Amino acid sequence: MTSATIARRETVEALRTIRELWGELLLAIETPPADVWPPRQLAHTMRDDDALLVETRAPLVLREHPAPLNLRALDTGRGIEGRLFDLADVLAAQAQQQTPLSDPRRWMYRSDTSPGSRAYGLHWAAVWIEGRVLDEDTTPEPALDGALVEAPFAPVSEALLREAHSVARWCEGRLLAELGLDQRETPVPDRPCPWCAGLLVLHTGPEQGPAVTCATGPACSAPVALDSRGRRVWQWGDLLDLVAALGTGGSVAVAQVAA
Repeated sequence: MTSATIARRETVEALRTIRELWGELLLAIETPPADVWPPRQLAHTMRDDDALLVETRAPLVLREHPAPLNLRALDTGRGIEGRLFDLADVLAAQAQQQTPLSDPRRWMYRSDTSPGSRAYGLHWAAVWIEGRVLDEDTTPEPALDGALVEAPFAPVSEALLREAHSVARWCEGRLLAELGLDQRETPVPDRPCPWCAGLLVLHTGPEQGPAVTCATGPACSAPVALDSRGRRVWQWGDLLDLVAALGTGGSVAVAQVAA
């Protein structure tokens, strides 16, 4: 597998991760910064108003924010949008020199009087960049009279592919870190296990849902399975039960001891 093939694959994966998690970041902007617990994903699951039509939301760099509840998340979102929009500009400068102005696939530059394609938001920018990275629409196409016309886009150079790879991975990393979904293990010292008072640890990663383990090990009586290291583990599907148990203030463990 060549380095260019790896760069294309990783760039596409990063762009798709950004699109999939963009709604989570928009919710984070509208939510006060949270402590370690509960995991951001779970907090949003418990919200009643978390339905977002992400594709129809105005870009963060274009809309006004009179009272954002999480300025750090807003800055992260603006940074990601700005980097992807600028990358699209750079790719367009090389790849669409022959693209007709009337072609809806064309990336439109920002001007003093119009935001251009930036008005369509991050989702469109990410999809458009992915198409250039994958060299889509780079072969001659049939016209209405059956004749072939020039391809609307040119393949991107290896240098631009490396640039796209760097920008996409940077944006993905910023987004995962802001949402607490990068690879990390975070102790939750102020919320001991309701069943044994052991230390709970929150595990997150870009390829997994959040999970929580109890450091006590098999001696913990929590009604969940053991992981490969012998710790009680609450996987994604069990976390609502753990939230409910933590809400009892430790009464689960007290009740078991009393029994």
